[in-house]
Amino acid sequence: MYEGLRKPEELITMVVTLLAYGCPPQAIVWAFGLDERTVAGWQMRAGKHCEKIHQDQVMQGQIDLQHIQADEIRVKGYKLIAWMGLVMMVGSRLFLGGVVNETRDHHLADQLLRMAKACCCPLSTLLVLTDGWRAYPNSIRRVFREKAARTGHKGRRQLLAWPDILIGTVIKRTEKKQVVEVIRRMTQGAVERAAKLLELSRGGNDLNTAFIERLNGTFRERLACLTRRCRHAVHHLDRLTAGMWLIGGTYNFCFPHQELSKSKHKGYQCTPAMAAGITDHLWSILELLSYRIPPPPYVAPKRLGRPRKRADKQVQSARLRPLVRLRKGGLYASTR
Repeated sequence: MYEGLRKPEELITMVVTLLAYGCPPQAIVWAFGLDERTVAGWQMRAGKHCEKIHQDQVMQGQIDLQHIQADEIRVKGYKLIAWMGLVMMVGSRLFLGGVVNETRDHHLADQLLRMAKACCCPLSTLLVLTDGWRAYPNSIRRVFREKAARTGHKGRRQLLAWPDILIGTVIKRTEKKQVVEVIRRMTQGAVERAAKLLELSRGGNDLNTAFIERLNGTFRERLACLTRRCRHAVHHLDRLTAGMWLIGGTYNFCFPHQELSKSKHKGYQCTPAMAAGITDHLWSILELLSYRIPPPPYVAPKRLGRPRKRADKQVQSARLRPLVRLRKGGLYASTR
């Protein structure tokens, strides 16, 4: 993230740390004498860098998720309303990914669940708990599928759903901003199997979405545009996406989780990435921002036109082939 910046690394690290903790950019501008565009640019660079780290470290298909929860946040914007979808692993409190979109449709749910699938071990047992949004069950069945083995027939291979996917729904009915009724039901799978996964992941005794709602509270605390009844409106969705990935990256690798430190690592600070087995130590902000991401494997570009070997053979055969030309005097043969 520091590449090409002329300011000292200590100053950049301090500013990004304050942004990750929810400090208003205006306060940073007045405290350090920086330009507002400079602070916004650093936030964009740090967010894109954290997104690449997330793809390199978390989205590798090597985590046994067991139990995940998904939810959306309504974001106020300048002449627009946006939606931010979040998904997390309950056992380690790991942030699995987020999507920002202007519309709340099945495309948002599909993108969100594809991120969760990219983190999960293939064909593993998984419990997915969501709210009452109707797009979630169909998106879960559509995303968690694998191609069947080819049987010799031509054409597209059949997509088979994962056999051990459990889908639970939690609907809350409110009156005067107070919850008066909670409806818990299994959309797919048996309640007994869901109870076992809840016990393994320490996700409570009943079906709930309390953990993703707690994560929503963390994001609302550290992003000014997500705070209720505030004057900070979103003008650009790319900046909102960068802020989401910055908070998600620091939440996974840099900030110790109090509940994890008490339960799994008594007396030691533990982050969600440490609890999930991704890393073995607590990362600093400097280590996160200076992490070098390996480049993707080289893929040779596709050549256009006729293949070179075939063209060389044609040229060589044409050189050796005799040419017969017709002249007034008669026929004669010549070679190239």
